[in-house]
Amino acid sequence: MNEILLFIGVGITLVYILVALFAPLFQAWGWVANPEEFLDFPIHAPPSPQHWFGTNRQGYDVFSRTLFGSQVALQVVILATLFSLVIGVPLGLISGYLGGRTDKSLLFLMDTIYTLPGLLLAVTVAFVVGKGVVNAAIALSVAYIPQYYRVVRNHTVSLKTEVFIEAARAMGASTPRILSRYLFVNVLPSIPVLFTLNAADAILTLAGLGFLGLGLPPEVPEWGYDLRQALDGLSVGIWWTTLFPGLAMTLLVVGLSLLGEGLGEWFNPGQD
Repeated sequence: MNEILLFIGVGITLVYILVALFAPLFQAWGWVANPEEFLDFPIHAPPSPQHWFGTNRQGYDVFSRTLFGSQVALQVVILATLFSLVIGVPLGLISGYLGGRTDKSLLFLMDTIYTLPGLLLAVTVAFVVGKGVVNAAIALSVAYIPQYYRVVRNHTVSLKTEVFIEAARAMGASTPRILSRYLFVNVLPSIPVLFTLNAADAILTLAGLGFLGLGLPPEVPEWGYDLRQALDGLSVGIWWTTLFPGLAMTLLVVGLSLLGEGLGEWFNPGQD
């Protein structure tokens, strides 16, 4: 059963990656409208052969913005999780291995950040850094750095007293070599699981930023911003502007969550 869920998660995630990669090509071929073009389209047009998912209150083609929204979401989320990984993993290794004041200071800092709600923290950082793909990724990454730190630090603390680490020290291995050659390799299996689960959560957080108008510029196709613009139409029966971006976001979150759970079972088959 877990293998089936893993394959489903992989399949859903791959579909979104392919859509993100080929969306610009589809636009060049004329199959998909320009997601930033709105002046030539009618407002709140229902789904039709010309506009498969209809148009929104600003005249944007919903189908085009839904497709290109996957591209933007994956760009921001991958950057955010990479930023978190690059910062959190080395800090966790150093903190767990060195211990002492370094460990206590970093642990206090990361625990302080970890206690703050992720969306609130992302909103605060977004106010400071402004809008944009890289800026949104930075705003999201701050909330996930403590998670990588805690996982890697705990693994490092349990591994640094093992015989192979003691043997490496006895042979004169330097601290950077022990961290990179011995400890990092052993904590590596836990990182992909956390990466995918954080990516699923980051999709929702990015949508929250977009809904609040803090994520990306208005012309950039982003599901959270489009959902915010669609609220006014719900009361008068304009359902398509909410349904399709919401379904796209939900399905990607489900796919990444299944992928993360499947990877967790794959790397730790003996754990329930």
